[in-house]
This record gives sequence, structure tokens and C-alpha cells, in this order.
Amino acid sequence: MESRSEPGPQAAPAARPRPLRADAARNRAKVLDAARAAFAAEGLAVPLDEIARRAGVGAGTVYRHFPTKEALFEAVVADRLDALAAGAEAVLDAHDAGAAFFDFFISMVEDADGKKDLAEALAASGVGLSPQTLASAARLQARLGALLDRALAAGAVRDGVSVADLHALAVGALAAEARAAAEAGYVQGRLTRLICDGLLPPGDR
Repeated sequence: MESRSEPGPQAAPAARPRPLRADAARNRAKVLDAARAAFAAEGLAVPLDEIARRAGVGAGTVYRHFPTKEALFEAVVADRLDALAAGAEAVLDAHDAGAAFFDFFISMVEDADGKKDLAEALAASGVGLSPQTLASAARLQARLGALLDRALAAGAVRDGVSVADLHALAVGALAAEARAAAEAGYVQGRLTRLICDGLLPPGDR
């Protein structure tokens, strides 16, 4: 006689994290703002105590939200990626698909220009990216891909351009802007716009 195994106990759904109290949420935002500015200018070398001082909170407040400097550093990365993804989302329905794409690409490069690359610095420090940060990166990539698809469909971008191409071009634009910044008469964003010219269909150059 065939025996049936009894179903095992159902796993309890994961508990949702409790929302922060208003004062705790404000303090967390202060810490993130201070850390964003500090890491952008100085990289991972800034001590947590110094970030607490710049945020106007106690060191214990920082450690309650972010137990390690690496955790705070990665939270800044995820926050920045989420902000960029939201910016792309906001222009997805813009009437001029080409202008929306190019304006966003230029603004994305300008956002990173002059700052230490947080994502690369995080990887170099040996800290693995959390699922949250990977999800934030995936959201930005998806929104950028949607803007690119609309621009391609409108004939505003040359055929064959991919999101991977855009990532490589953004890295190249940052390197070019950084090198040119030391030269007399430097105009911020000029080289990025020259790179964007290469994305135009051949007849539009």
C-alpha cells in the first residue's frame, strides 16, 4: 500500500521590518546626508565618529542604524542608485524620448563627476554587495534600458546601442572629464556631450 508523507509545517512568513519612528528616521537621513558628502569627497577613509559629528548626532546613533562603516557606505551607494532610478522613472513618459534619454544620461554622469566612485570603492574594500544594493542597481539598469528603448524606437539613438555600452561610455566620460578638469578653459560636461554625439544616428551628426 502506497504511503503518503504528511506535509511538513508551513514556514512562517518573514516579519516585515518595523517602520522607524519619526525622530529615528530624521537622524538616519542626517547620517546618510553627511556620509554621502564625506564618502564622495574622501572615500571610505572617513571615520564613523567624524560622520556623526558632521551629521550633528551622537556616535551611538550612527552605530544603531549602521553597525559598521561598510554598512553605512553601502547604504549610501544604494540610496544614490535609488535616486538615479527615480530620476529615470520620472521622465519615462516624456514627450521627446530622445531628449529625455540624453538629458538623463548627461545628468547621471554629472552626478558622479568629481566624486569618488562609491560602488567601485566598495568592491575594492572587499565588501560584498547586499541583495538590497543589487536590487537598486537592477532598478537603475532597467529604467535606463527603458529610456534607451524609447529613444531607439524614436530614431533618436543609433541602432545597436545597449545598456552595457552606456555603462562603458559613462565610465569613459567620467575619466575624460576628470582628466580635462585640470586644463585651462575646462568646461564641465563638454566631453560628455561629445560622447553623446557619437550615440546619435549617422544622419543627425
